[in-house]
Amino acid sequence: MNTEDTLLDIEDLHVSFFTPAGEVKAVTSVTYSMKYGEVLGIVGESGSGKSVSAYSLMGIIADPGKIVGGTISFNGHEHMEKMTEKEFRKIRGSEISIIFQDPMTSLNPVYTIGNQLIEMLRLHTTKTKKECWDRAVELLHLVGMNEPEKRMKQYPHEFSGGMRQRVMIAMALACEPKLLIADEPTTALDVTIQAQILELMVELKKKINMSVIIITHDLGVVSDVCDRIAVMYAGKIVEIGSTDDIFYNPQHCYTLGLLKSIPKIHEDEHERLIPIEGTPVDLLNPPAGCPFASRCDKCMKICLREMPPYTEISEGHVSACWLIQKRQMEEAKAEGGKEA
Repeated sequence: MNTEDTLLDIEDLHVSFFTPAGEVKAVTSVTYSMKYGEVLGIVGESGSGKSVSAYSLMGIIADPGKIVGGTISFNGHEHMEKMTEKEFRKIRGSEISIIFQDPMTSLNPVYTIGNQLIEMLRLHTTKTKKECWDRAVELLHLVGMNEPEKRMKQYPHEFSGGMRQRVMIAMALACEPKLLIADEPTTALDVTIQAQILELMVELKKKINMSVIIITHDLGVVSDVCDRIAVMYAGKIVEIGSTDDIFYNPQHCYTLGLLKSIPKIHEDEHERLIPIEGTPVDLLNPPAGCPFASRCDKCMKICLREMPPYTEISEGHVSACWLIQKRQMEEAKAEGGKEA
């Protein structure tokens, strides 16, 4: 997909980690694209490849990780998978930014918040030190920080978790990037602060026409803020579609399992959550068939033998499941019988 309104285009991405035990296939055959101003949620269990697939866009996959296949195009930059570290440094922060999961480990404890914001601005802009200070104060005000000039002189340990996360958002937005990657941005925060941070990201996205990728294991987090959702399992996207498609017309058994495990406020008081039984597959020795087959209560023989192809359910909504193939064949057969 290469059109004028396409910001990001990933085709058949493969990322592996080469360990003494062998090759860990962390991401396999991932393909998706994003438009300018779009919000995409990537959800799945820990180890499903969510963060690794996003980190590959910024060239920050740690050794012994490596992109072993596929292409990445972003904002006019072709074949980013072949970029050098020097080339990546030119676009990190200025065109694409990231908010990491734990802000306390991302901020330097021995420097003030102001020093860290100003360093970011001086690295990617030609502003003077005074202009950088004014811009940093403006950014803290933009993310809802009270008394921003006072906060500039404080250290990370003087801030609460929510305040540190707001600082990380301010740093990520300093140069008004085209794409913001938010890696579990609300995991360590309480529910009310979670809502504030998500609302803040959506507001800022509208102000500067920024696209956002939200990585999370919680479907509830992305339900109100995302335009589309990609569900990942064992390094693969098993289903992708609009938020309404995923929540109201889920097709893959793993997506259904995730939805059933979410608490619902409108359910009966004694409604039990249904966990997904079993454990994720070993990515050192991935199965030949569907990676979810061993945990699926609707598993068929073909699921164990062959990886299912992607099937289009509706425009923009695709899923990889043999049950969909079976159902469509049965429907086609029934239609043929009626015509006969």
